[in-house]
Amino acid sequence: MKKILVPTDFSKYSEYALEVAASLAKKFNAEIIVVHMMGLSHSSMNKTDAQTATEALYYLKLSEKKFKEFLDKPYLKGIRVNETVQNYTIFSELNNVAKEHNANLIVMGSHGTQGLVQEVFVGSNTEKVVRTSEIPVLVIKERMEDFKLEKVVFACDFKDENAKVYKSAMELFEGFDAEVHLLYVNLPHKFRNSEYLETRVKDFLFKADLGDLSNLDKVVYYNDYTVEDGVHAYSSKINADVVAIPTHGRRGLAHFFSGSISEDIANHISLPVMTFKM
Repeated sequence: MKKILVPTDFSKYSEYALEVAASLAKKFNAEIIVVHMMGLSHSSMNKTDAQTATEALYYLKLSEKKFKEFLDKPYLKGIRVNETVQNYTIFSELNNVAKEHNANLIVMGSHGTQGLVQEVFVGSNTEKVVRTSEIPVLVIKERMEDFKLEKVVFACDFKDENAKVYKSAMELFEGFDAEVHLLYVNLPHKFRNSEYLETRVKDFLFKADLGDLSNLDKVVYYNDYTVEDGVHAYSSKINADVVAIPTHGRRGLAHFFSGSISEDIANHISLPVMTFKM
């Protein structure tokens, strides 16, 4: 991991993300790129060039001042940090910034447990980034002074469409030397017996890992009434550091398995959530 992108609106939630990014940057000797989306309002289009230029200069100077305060953190000492201001109006364009800088990971903050439901699932900036980002996104919901990525739960339904995401996730977690638990939540109304699940998972891993079945012992089958409850219960049981999930780009977090998985997964889980676009 060479570059970590941290979008900021200079809020405390952005600071939570920055602190986690700093922890990762120290581990991998990576660079942090902090980006502020200045995006001038559409009303600027009706102004003269001079007025627009004056407004842009004002906001640029204001951003520079806020950057200076925002990046004045002791935990950033010794880390390469670059800041950039982008005149984008929508956060879905952050994927372009990530491409431009060859970033490997986006770390961004979002409001706490209740707030995340409103922020992520109702057309918010976080949801737009998650849906459009072609690189993994780590969403941080609260301050984590001692962030670790040692134990991960990767929730998956082991369908072929998840193979690419699974490979990307496993490669990333291998870099962290993390203990990965591959979780399948077995539901009452979609109950699968052990023989069926074992065959399905074995076939999936055989294809995804090109015949290597060494990850078979990392698979956990957990029975619960909803996927959200199962992910939450199992993650709590093993004291996981991060929950990872695949996402459908155009549908957002609510459809990361076949069928619709409600936003309750974010409401129930206060842990950091890492998303991988399918």
